[in-house]
Amino acid sequence: MPYLTGRPAGTASTDLRTGFGVPGFAHPLLAPREWAELTRPGRPLHWVVLDVADGPGVRPDPHCLEAAGRLHNAGVRVLGRLDAPYGARLFAELVCDARRHLDWYQVDGFLLDRCPTERDALPEVRSTVATLRTLGDAPHIVLGHGTHPYPGYLEYADQMVTFSGSWSDYRWSQAAEWTAAHPPERFCHFVHGVPRCHLEEALRIARWQGAATIWFTDRHDRGGLVDPWETIPGYWDDIVSRIGTGVSE
Repeated sequence: MPYLTGRPAGTASTDLRTGFGVPGFAHPLLAPREWAELTRPGRPLHWVVLDVADGPGVRPDPHCLEAAGRLHNAGVRVLGRLDAPYGARLFAELVCDARRHLDWYQVDGFLLDRCPTERDALPEVRSTVATLRTLGDAPHIVLGHGTHPYPGYLEYADQMVTFSGSWSDYRWSQAAEWTAAHPPERFCHFVHGVPRCHLEEALRIARWQGAATIWFTDRHDRGGLVDPWETIPGYWDDIVSRIGTGVSE
């Protein structure tokens, strides 16, 4: 059987509570409330992605520098987004972007977004990650596949995004069988279009499938015309309360 809908007994870890991995808000000038909200005490944040302009941009942005600094001061891990369109970018370009993220914003790691999933692409991703790990002080590496990749990728990542998509797909999704051998803190799920009335169901699915880092929003991508991740969901206080009090556990 290639897939399971849940995790066998005894495989789930209880060391890490469910928390948020923020895929990246709109620019701080366009979403000041969102960036300010992330620095409030008691927010169950695992990390926040900084995406200046499909990466670090071509020059330091003072507004993004300020936002990243406030997150660091609040003890929040900041990851720089590196766009790796399923292997279409050169290794040197990714490393250059990573250096800019570090030099300009002092990021704590990287989200390698749109990461390849196939076995044949693993050696190139392995080389990229190995280089990224030499750039900072133990950088946190998240591979943003958006679906279940070849299992070997997990050996080189701290975490992997194994689902990124709509609620209509998520509620019928299944976890790959091999993920059951690993603790939930290794996996992330990003889900858009989650209605408030289905929020508890979505949290149960994440727990059942073994993903400790999540981002749920009621926004829709509307055929790619709207970025569903760029603002806080309408039920932000509700989901913060549920996760912060352990309701989702």
